[in-house]
Amino acid sequence: MKDLTSLNELIEALEELPSIGKKSATRLALFLAKDKFRAMKLINAIENVVTNIKECTICGNFSEYEICEICYNPNREKTLAIVENPKDIMIIEESGSYKGYYFVLNHLDDEKIQKLKNLIEEKEIKEVIFAFSPSVESEARSLYLEDKLKDLGVEFSQIAQGVPTGVHFENVDINSLAKAIKLRHKI
Repeated sequence: MKDLTSLNELIEALEELPSIGKKSATRLALFLAKDKFRAMKLINAIENVVTNIKECTICGNFSEYEICEICYNPNREKTLAIVENPKDIMIIEESGSYKGYYFVLNHLDDEKIQKLKNLIEEKEIKEVIFAFSPSVESEARSLYLEDKLKDLGVEFSQIAQGVPTGVHFENVDINSLAKAIKLRHKI
């Protein structure tokens, strides 16, 4: 309908977001059209993110400053978790299970590897942890990085993989089950 052009444009824009389909986009658009206060609040929040959030110049994490609070903190453990994207950092930090530094490796090139080496040397990193989602590509990336970083005298490890809590064996792929058995630990 021609008189709903702006609503249809909002629906189309919302559909471009990850995990938002046509029904969800329509529901959100109608909600925002009806509740002007929440719509303006959302507009303001989006504008602030677009204006203020940038990548940390050291690790690639999201930050409102040139250097994120994690890289700025000299009291972090001398470990470095290499992750695929800043979202991974947010999830790991929320778990409270890791107190070291991070490096976002969203692509591999010589410049990125040199930046990684500089970070390892500057922060006097003792252990590099490959914190990638399990896949053949991740395994290859880890081996490649290990080869490129081996001269720095750091230990290498990767996050444990296996059977998630609360999942029945019938719902676990064979590779994950095999890794869980192979990487078992004594209790």
